[in-house]
Amino acid sequence: MICWMFPGQPVAFADTPVNDPEFQKIALLCQETTGFNPLESCTSASDLSQSVRLQLFGVCVSLYRAKVLARQGSVPDVIAEHSMGIYASLAASGATDDVTAIELAWRIGVCMARMGMQREYALGCIIGLTRVPLEAIVANNGIYIANYNTSRHFLLAGERENVAAALAEATASGAFSASVFPCDAPLHTPRIEEIAGELRRIVADYRFYEPRIPLVEHITQTTLTAAAIPRFMVEELSRPVYWETTYRALRSRKVTHFQEVGIGSALSKFNRWIDSES
Repeated sequence: MICWMFPGQPVAFADTPVNDPEFQKIALLCQETTGFNPLESCTSASDLSQSVRLQLFGVCVSLYRAKVLARQGSVPDVIAEHSMGIYASLAASGATDDVTAIELAWRIGVCMARMGMQREYALGCIIGLTRVPLEAIVANNGIYIANYNTSRHFLLAGERENVAAALAEATASGAFSASVFPCDAPLHTPRIEEIAGELRRIVADYRFYEPRIPLVEHITQTTLTAAAIPRFMVEELSRPVYWETTYRALRSRKVTHFQEVGIGSALSKFNRWIDSES
């Protein structure tokens, strides 16, 4: 069985296939919908935050790469999503179209960006510690574990000064890598519930269809239905991403080949790490 994996927001802009008509078409679609052109990522739509532009960039690249794979005759048996990868994965599964995927990423991103106008948030990447000591560290500093990627790779989220304090404590406790990234909102934490009402109103503007390809979500590892998608779209923003659990669930479904459909190879690296511990 083949699984297409859709990764979340990239940490930086990457080179794009500027001469490919397929990518040009997606870029134009994004510009007409949001004002952001992924072909001019460093200068386009300066009114949008860096995080929103990166989210849109990631969605566009994932949509493009899914089309390239389909053009090559690749057909997944199942689709998995990680964080912001939900938008492109919905389109790839047939639950929505490209315009809706782009527009949802844009509107939800802008909604979350308004949280960043009140407080300064950050994400912290911790490699080397296991779950139990890290859970104590985040509790000490009033932040949260946002991504459980592997047994020793986690993403933290919360107010920037608290994330920085947690990273320092994690390093002192034996983490061999600790890095911080700016973000608009404390993504995948209960703090997002502050804007849940607005998020629900955004999602309610759209109609979703039954996925033609099974789409496995990252919270409970169940297959999304059309009726379940609107609730998941809001809930997943305030709940952690459990990638290790998701990957193991896919393996139990007899998935043997995983194709990362987006920028970079983070999910593929997580998978190799998880396999090495099996």
